[in-house]
Amino acid sequence: MEWLNYHHLRYFWSVAREGSMRVAAEKLGVSQPSISAQIHLLEESLGAELFRKKGRSLILTDTGRVVYNYAEEIFALGRDLLGAVRHGPVSRLAPFHVGLTDTLPKLAAAEILRPVFKLSQPVRAVCHEDDIEDLLPLLATHRLDIILADEPAPSSAKFKTFNHSLGTCGVTLCAPPKVAARLRQEFPKSLDRAPALLPAEHSPLRRILDPWFDEHQVRPEVIAEFDDPALMQVFALDTPGFFPLHAVAVEEAVKRYGFRAIATLEGVRSEFFAITAERKLKHPATVAVTQNAQERLLG
Repeated sequence: MEWLNYHHLRYFWSVAREGSMRVAAEKLGVSQPSISAQIHLLEESLGAELFRKKGRSLILTDTGRVVYNYAEEIFALGRDLLGAVRHGPVSRLAPFHVGLTDTLPKLAAAEILRPVFKLSQPVRAVCHEDDIEDLLPLLATHRLDIILADEPAPSSAKFKTFNHSLGTCGVTLCAPPKVAARLRQEFPKSLDRAPALLPAEHSPLRRILDPWFDEHQVRPEVIAEFDDPALMQVFALDTPGFFPLHAVAVEEAVKRYGFRAIATLEGVRSEFFAITAERKLKHPATVAVTQNAQERLLG
């Protein structure tokens, strides 16, 4: 029987967490050549490269991401073991691993996931945010139970996946109160040359917004573009611009940040998906999330 060298795994895990062999070596109190040699031995035993160089940084390969996620759980269990021995055992909730695509609005994700915390059999939600292409290998190797996304898994994906539509919701333009009050007047003409904070051009939301702007012959002045919708909202707090928000998250944005709605765009709908590795939904938390979204949250 082959045995994994956990000493090598700890070195790899430390470098992956720090993103730098030098920093990891300093924290571990070993030399860089030593830690490099240990990682090389781990790669040889696994038969795959775990890192690739990008400039001066080390980036995890697809295999490296899988190994890193296993290492996270292994060392988390190790910490639990020490705590149980030293302070007595505590109950450990079963994990529910959720992948969130980086373009999925976080307020919308929070609403979709809310039922997870009301299950009769509690679980521990573990959320991972990344590009959909990087989340799919984790789903295929059962490191994720579900991926929540605002687009289906691409047909070109190397892994067999199933897209479950959670429904659609409208898109609302929002802004700080004074900006919103001004832009409501003569809407949508008021948007022409108005400062705007928009999702990045490759994002699903931007792909449905641009045709709407064209149809209504308005050209907002794009002052910032974002991959991260949450960051877009933070910037919007201190800028004179408007930004789009999925209607399902508007109430929370108004309550939490004091934004105001300008208008909900007629005919513009955004679709959300639950992506799984199996056709039939089995995990109780997955079932609760999809049913809540389909029956109560999204149209």
